[in-house]
Amino acid sequence: MLHIVFQEADIAVLQKAIELDEKGSMNGEVWQIKDDFAVGPIVNIYQAEGYQQRRDWWKGLLEFSPYTEQIDIVDDKLTVHNLLKKLDEEADLHLWIWMGQNQHDVCGYYWLMSQLKQYQGRIHVLYLNNLPFINEKGSIFYPTDLHQIQPKEFLKAKRLARVITLSEFEVDPDEWKRLCNENALIRTLEGGKKIAGCSADFYDKALLGAISGDFQKLGKVLQNAFSKMKIATGDVFLVWRIRQMQQDGKLEVQGDWAKGWKEISVKLARVAVAEHAEAVQ
Repeated sequence: MLHIVFQEADIAVLQKAIELDEKGSMNGEVWQIKDDFAVGPIVNIYQAEGYQQRRDWWKGLLEFSPYTEQIDIVDDKLTVHNLLKKLDEEADLHLWIWMGQNQHDVCGYYWLMSQLKQYQGRIHVLYLNNLPFINEKGSIFYPTDLHQIQPKEFLKAKRLARVITLSEFEVDPDEWKRLCNENALIRTLEGGKKIAGCSADFYDKALLGAISGDFQKLGKVLQNAFSKMKIATGDVFLVWRIRQMQQDGKLEVQGDWAKGWKEISVKLARVAVAEHAEAVQ
């Protein structure tokens, strides 16, 4: 068995669950699809031109970030190549795709499963959406991400594994193709597996709400924004939006981007302060 997850934090918790599985029914490696297909260009994503366009877009976002090496580390095309090779060489191998109730996982699922139709019958999905789990304090909660779930709770969740049907292998790739052709810069989860495209400024309101008329360190701004977001995204994307709003004159930035995020402080520009005051009235 081979397990697929879409967030790095999911790896450790799933590996721990596998260790706890006394029956060994979950034994297998855990692989990660690393790209976040919920943001960025995805038109012609399976062709060289579309792949390079997306890679160039990420390269621009990662500039000045603490993650500049990620552009060379993330190679999901190679991961899929190795996955297909493994499925061809091991006829009894089954693949389990794990998803939490968030756009990151669901978009990753669409991107991946659209390449696996020839292995129908061996590809399983575990979509933990709208399901109650017990947290560390013993209370019931509804997780949006796999790593929020206690490892022992995965032993119950494993019973939800089911084969992706032939019908799903027809319908889901068509839905992903629609999203690729639409090529919105942001994609959000509306419920189930329904993904909606949104404009580039989708997260700007949350960001502006976390920024005041006084300079604050960039890290503090991000922390405040994340605490208020109902639909989260990565810090790299949010910092790119801050840089875009700086160019648009909505934000003032103090510090040199070339010296890294820690050197940056942000505040609302006068026009943004006035707009915010008007919106509150």
